[in-house]
Amino acid sequence: MGRRNRNRQRDGGAEGKRSRDAGWGAGYADIVKENKLFEHYYQELKIVPEGEFEQFMEAMREPLPATIRITGYKSHAKEILHTLKEKYFKEIQDLEVDGQKIEAPQALSWYPDELAWHTNMSRKILRKSPLLEKFHQFLVSETESGNISRQEAVSMIPPLLLKIEPQHKILDMCAAPGSKTAQLIEMLHADMDVPFPEGFVIANDVDNKRCYLLVHQAKRLNSPCIMVVNHDASCMPRLLVEQNGKKDILFYDRVLCDVPCSGDGTMRKNIDVWKKWTTSNSLHLHGLQLRIAVRGVEQLAVGGRMVYSTCSLNPVEDEAVIASLLEKSEGALELVDASADLPGLKYMPGITSWKLMTKEGQWYSDWSEVPTSRHTQIRPTMFPPTDQEKLLSMKLERCMRILPHHQNTGGFFVAVLVKKAPMPWNRRQPKLRNKEATSFSEGAQAEEPPAEEGDGETPTEGHPCNSNAPENPPEPEAKKDGVCGPPPSKKMKLFGFKEDPFVFLTEDDPVFPPIQAFYDLSPDFPKLNVLTRTHEGKKRHLYMVSKELRNVLLNNSERMKVINTGVKVWSRNNDGEQFGCAFRLAQEGIYTLYPYIRARVINISVEDVKILLTEENPFLSRLGDDAHAQAKKLEMGSIVLRYQPDPNDPSAPQCPIELCGWRGKTSIRAFVPRNERLHYLRMVGVEVFRDKQGKKEGGAAATQEGNTEGQEEPGQEAATEQEGSDTEQNGSAESKTSDSKDVSST
Repeated sequence: MGRRNRNRQRDGGAEGKRSRDAGWGAGYADIVKENKLFEHYYQELKIVPEGEFEQFMEAMREPLPATIRITGYKSHAKEILHTLKEKYFKEIQDLEVDGQKIEAPQALSWYPDELAWHTNMSRKILRKSPLLEKFHQFLVSETESGNISRQEAVSMIPPLLLKIEPQHKILDMCAAPGSKTAQLIEMLHADMDVPFPEGFVIANDVDNKRCYLLVHQAKRLNSPCIMVVNHDASCMPRLLVEQNGKKDILFYDRVLCDVPCSGDGTMRKNIDVWKKWTTSNSLHLHGLQLRIAVRGVEQLAVGGRMVYSTCSLNPVEDEAVIASLLEKSEGALELVDASADLPGLKYMPGITSWKLMTKEGQWYSDWSEVPTSRHTQIRPTMFPPTDQEKLLSMKLERCMRILPHHQNTGGFFVAVLVKKAPMPWNRRQPKLRNKEATSFSEGAQAEEPPAEEGDGETPTEGHPCNSNAPENPPEPEAKKDGVCGPPPSKKMKLFGFKEDPFVFLTEDDPVFPPIQAFYDLSPDFPKLNVLTRTHEGKKRHLYMVSKELRNVLLNNSERMKVINTGVKVWSRNNDGEQFGCAFRLAQEGIYTLYPYIRARVINISVEDVKILLTEENPFLSRLGDDAHAQAKKLEMGSIVLRYQPDPNDPSAPQCPIELCGWRGKTSIRAFVPRNERLHYLRMVGVEVFRDKQGKKEGGAAATQEGNTEGQEEPGQEAATEQEGSDTEQNGSAESKTSDSKDVSST
């Protein structure tokens, strides 16, 4: 356990990974941006082209420009892009703040569809300048709504190189705080008309607290295809899924291996790296990085694609890991030339020769030069292969190193690998097992894993887990069909909060008939995908996951610790029982649920949207004639308010909008969280702005979360927004929420 704990500490505490995606460049003026050892080391390694080293160092000392990415899968991405270009970018260009001229933002040339932009504004200027206050509030609000992500430019590269398709099963091994995970989710939902893509993302992080930051990022996108788990990535458990009545090992089509690193590529943003940097950081992390990468390719399907990335420029963490991985694979892995995948991206090819330096300044060019006393810190895998023919066959020049001065970014390294065959240590026949496997349903037994990927020792020295999966555990006494409880404590040490179980509903659950009748759900509504988080008492919230994630959950409750999954689609409203249904619609899940709802839908106009989102509780008569007539025909209770774009009115939003609402006795109300209200108001041309004193301008009631007949108190709506967990979960939601706040603060 000692080794595992050390790995856990490194994984969670590495400088680069901790804050690489966490926010925009901000510095500490009192830290001197000098490190002679750093300069000497990289001058000697020659990773920077001849004659460019001074430019490289000058760029490293400059603050990192602010970059934003528009959420690409949502149908209103074009509307947000239009608002940014035509309103905010025009307002801020040519401004001068603290002697610095604000240049017009530029689209990242290599990011598709103009969905990523960078400016020369630092986080400090954005927060403190009154001239930029409206733009800052827009960014904060849209970020909270999941429509914009503030993310470092180079951090956007790995998900693009994975080439995600909606049917892909994806593993994000070291995911927190989750900017790249959000990109993966977006790509799965490329077609908004498909509520449940076949693929899914399993996002993992070793640090329990950081898992809740990850949940916060993922929940903004309201996807039923994301699961957050808490494991040591180098020991990621092998999962099982049921196919055609048999158990099979789950292999992933795509793996993102964005490992913990020393983070010297983030010096423009993480200023304290300047004084903390030493070559020892890379030497300490190399082994962990290699173990994580090995575990990643073990879980990758043949024909699948893995991206390995770091925000370090050091070849010990970069090419050395890739070279060792290729050598161990014996031809099962191939390094892919991804140069054509991101046209416009400037990068340096990977290097094939490097040497090591200790923090005392001692250089070693080969393992044979390393004295025995240093064999515990320096390992053979840190050096280039000595066999020149083997080195040439690896094609390490296909790796990509992004240098800060080439495109005004941070430093980064990325390599794309394709798996052509099973790993050599997984080809032998697995040991036969006599124990009964965990059953998917009563009496069923798990099949033996395929011979090509059976249990076997990995070749990585000191690998903490040599078996692919725990021995099949006996069924817990309290286990029930459709219930995925937390793993037994004897099988897996739990860190952090104890999670409530995931309980799937059966098709004949008594909760369904009133919901079915009230909303007239279509016959193809997937009832089996609905789950709750409690065994006993009334169900407070109902969630939905995709069929594929349900399969994973039901077959692996003893193998993994799940932090969060599913998107909330209904919340209990006890007063609603008198109107025929105790569950109201939840805004988070409306885009997932709407395709199945055939009743209680009111079609509204742009003017109706403005009224519903700026007035606290408008009378039915305030709606347009058409919407008013529809509303009068409906009984009291939860409703869907749907705006359908008019192609003949280009000034109006050209994408559908679905809002949850409540039809009261004489009034109507939209039940939409504050930031989403602001988002939809901007789309229809209403700007709501808070000045420094907190007073509102524009739509005075736009952020009001008032009460409505037969509805919950406004505080309850806010409570259901808690990130990482719901309030029903063992009283731990308060701490989890406080952890998650840091990701989105600006």
